[in-house]
Amino acid sequence: MGDIRTGPPQLRPGRALAHTYGASGPGSPHRSDSRPPQTPRGARPSDPDGRPGTTPPVPGRPTSLLSLLGLLGLPALLFALITWQVVADGPLVDVDERLSTALVHPDRAGELLSDLGNVQIALPVLLLGAGYAAWRSRRHGTDRWWLPAAGALLLMGLVPALVIPLKELTDRPGTPAVPPATGYFPSGHTATAVIAYGAATLVLLPLLRSPAARRAVVTGCAALVLGVSYGLVRRGFHWPLDVVASWCLGTVLLTGYVLIVSRSIRRTSAGTPSSRTGPS
Repeated sequence: MGDIRTGPPQLRPGRALAHTYGASGPGSPHRSDSRPPQTPRGARPSDPDGRPGTTPPVPGRPTSLLSLLGLLGLPALLFALITWQVVADGPLVDVDERLSTALVHPDRAGELLSDLGNVQIALPVLLLGAGYAAWRSRRHGTDRWWLPAAGALLLMGLVPALVIPLKELTDRPGTPAVPPATGYFPSGHTATAVIAYGAATLVLLPLLRSPAARRAVVTGCAALVLGVSYGLVRRGFHWPLDVVASWCLGTVLLTGYVLIVSRSIRRTSAGTPSSRTGPS
């Protein structure tokens, strides 16, 4: 830097360009050649507080991770609580049975809604969604284009692997509306609907650029799952707790899927030029 003079204006440490010759006056943050300061802080304004995208670090990601961990932990705890109550025939089971008595009203509508949880219906929906997502990703040259679809199908395969042992472990009898039998907890139809329709939604969402289309897919998924759940309880095929437990189990599985696969989805969709310019 230049020599430090005894008279004003003087240069101060850390403000080497603040009081150079040709400045408009003391404290003026201008250079003598009218160019902006070369420091990054002076060259660009700071982002609004809380706005994602500032690097480094990237605000928002820790919050998203905590939200996902919450979606993983809370349903798991609730599922454990419900399972314990069913096995121990606790007070929550009494409430469940009284609620079922008030809700059961067998009719054709309830039976048709419950059928949407059949593997013969839910699995083809997942196959179509996963196949279309894989085709779109491969067409655009996305790295690991097969990963989201393969993960969704693997997730579907975990449903019977988890539900069948749980049914044998709890050995819960059915409602008075079904023939005497056991093995109704948790609801396999509800778990199938949650995973099939939920996983199909998750593989399709990164391909949809329109907010309206994304809302429509999410709303359709929620309507299908709630319709299956309502039909199972109304028809008397399952106790309400059977259905709620499957919601919890499905949420845990889908959240695990997101934690494992979503990082790859974000990286490939953001890094591939064709993914930004392709049709929605």
